[in-house]
Amino acid sequence: MKRVLKVQKKVCLAIAHYSQPTDLQLLFAFEYVGEIYHNPAKKVNGIDPGGGGGGGISSASGQQTPLFETYSDWDREIKRTGASEWRVCSVNEGYMISTCLPEYFVVPSSLADQDLKLYSYSFIGRRMPLWSWNHPNGSALVRMANIKDVLQQRRIDQRICNAITRSHPLRSDVYKSDLDKCLPSIQEIQAAHIKLKQLCVNEPFEETEEKWLSSLENTHWLEYIRLFLKHSAELVYMMECKHVSVVLQEEEGRDLSCLAASLIQVMLDPYFRTIVGFQSLIQKEWVMAGYQFLDRCNHLKRSDKESPLFLMFLDCVWQLLEQYPAAFEFSEMYLTILYDSARISLFGTFLFNCPHQRVKESTEFAISKNIQLGDEKGLRFPCVWDWSLQFTSRDRLLFHNPLYIGKSAPCVQNGAVKTFKRSKKNYSSTLRGVPPALKNGIISEQEFLPRRNSLILKLKPDFLQQTESQSNSMEQYFRDWFAKPVDLHGVILPHISGTQIKLWKLCYFRWVPEAQINHGGFITAFHKVSLLADEVDMLNRSLRQYKSNSSLQGNCSDLDQSRMYFRANSLNDTSAAPDFLSSSFPFSPVGNLCRRSILGTPLSKFLSGAKIWLSTETLANED
Repeated sequence: MKRVLKVQKKVCLAIAHYSQPTDLQLLFAFEYVGEIYHNPAKKVNGIDPGGGGGGGISSASGQQTPLFETYSDWDREIKRTGASEWRVCSVNEGYMISTCLPEYFVVPSSLADQDLKLYSYSFIGRRMPLWSWNHPNGSALVRMANIKDVLQQRRIDQRICNAITRSHPLRSDVYKSDLDKCLPSIQEIQAAHIKLKQLCVNEPFEETEEKWLSSLENTHWLEYIRLFLKHSAELVYMMECKHVSVVLQEEEGRDLSCLAASLIQVMLDPYFRTIVGFQSLIQKEWVMAGYQFLDRCNHLKRSDKESPLFLMFLDCVWQLLEQYPAAFEFSEMYLTILYDSARISLFGTFLFNCPHQRVKESTEFAISKNIQLGDEKGLRFPCVWDWSLQFTSRDRLLFHNPLYIGKSAPCVQNGAVKTFKRSKKNYSSTLRGVPPALKNGIISEQEFLPRRNSLILKLKPDFLQQTESQSNSMEQYFRDWFAKPVDLHGVILPHISGTQIKLWKLCYFRWVPEAQINHGGFITAFHKVSLLADEVDMLNRSLRQYKSNSSLQGNCSDLDQSRMYFRANSLNDTSAAPDFLSSSFPFSPVGNLCRRSILGTPLSKFLSGAKIWLSTETLANED
């Protein structure tokens, strides 16, 4: 018994130590990686070592997630998007120019390296303009920090915009969006999240039930979601319809621009709605662009810079997934697990403020622990995209959305390819009773004027004279888009009326026992659709094997394959849903354990200074 208590105490001490680190190098990730480097032939926690340097989830075509740490990754992205007038720049190799930029990034071909070095001194953090994405029509999406040199501001700004203009095949104008003026600040987002967390987790559910909806509204969380979706949709219009390049300007260019740039690309490029594409988007726009995960996620529990921007991005993507479920390869469980992974101080993906910090801190740690790095630039931490470190191959099937329709699987009915379209009734119902400024994401004429929450400011002086025609053009674009059938492999735009921006229940309610619904919630539909999709796959495999006259052994082997977590036992499977399904699946357990407060666990008693340790058996017998 004493031995058991000793082990329990050791475990609790370890949890307390790693959950409240006083220094970055005291995080669990460093000790984990140090163990791997000191024991290269040994499994750590049953996992083969390897540092997680380049692993990723494979798509059906066997693609791996690009990490954008190399020149070649950026070059492939340029070619994929057809950005022929842009080039990969290596001027920051070795972080010689800026420590908060990646070593490689993309700039207009007309800008020479010497010009970039010269201009870098004028930007906050020396963060030069970063290319994010190119539209097929030639429009570019660019991120830029503010220019701190007031005397040189106009000249450098004009030089950068001219270079972007020359990179456009039509030499179109450049539009700038000042995100600091158009969107909520990181402090406002943090305040909203604290209120939301208090509402969903901390307060007794039965005491807040009557005023819950008004309390939710007072958090402003859903309002901020709507603002980000709305502004991103406005900028999609500029690139898609007006064929102009868009510059996202922010003070440091590493917070709001991460979210806005990512949302715009999710709406415009179907590649980023696949698992591998979405992971590459996060690598490109968040990890390598210098989003401050260490501070914003508050891994050291002492940062006053905490702000859940990454969670807000995932919530915005979930809103789009909820509205267009067949357009996304991944499920909401994947998004929820991705958020959880960002809070775990193990994966190098979400552990640092920038790539340079990873190299610097891990090199210092390696020297202190006598670890030989060789040619490596710092330690190789586990990569979150190597999902095998966390989940079995079967559990990873929950990441896949059974409703997703890939390009290779069109919907065919009576010999004709059909698209999914919105009925006129549904379209009109989104307009009825909604303020004009919110209808289908359209901003009204008065909202189009340049002010807070406005669209953008055009560099040309005659912009204000064109606002009325621009507003009408934008309104017509949105009306035309919502009146057409949805192209699942084209542009998708959000519904942003009050009733269509919803609370992400799986993410925020999964630890609230009173909010759980046994045999209810989205998972019940997920289960049924998975069975149907599995039956369709079974039929397709049977047809292919019948046509190819495969051997019986080959048939049985092929029929055992499935891409669904829930599998049909046979065609026309009518089996009931498993007993363990609830609205919080797969996160909360069923039974009494899910209703037990942490206040009754040995860990909480230890942290409170209690000397009496409950055994596992005693704990299990408690009511």
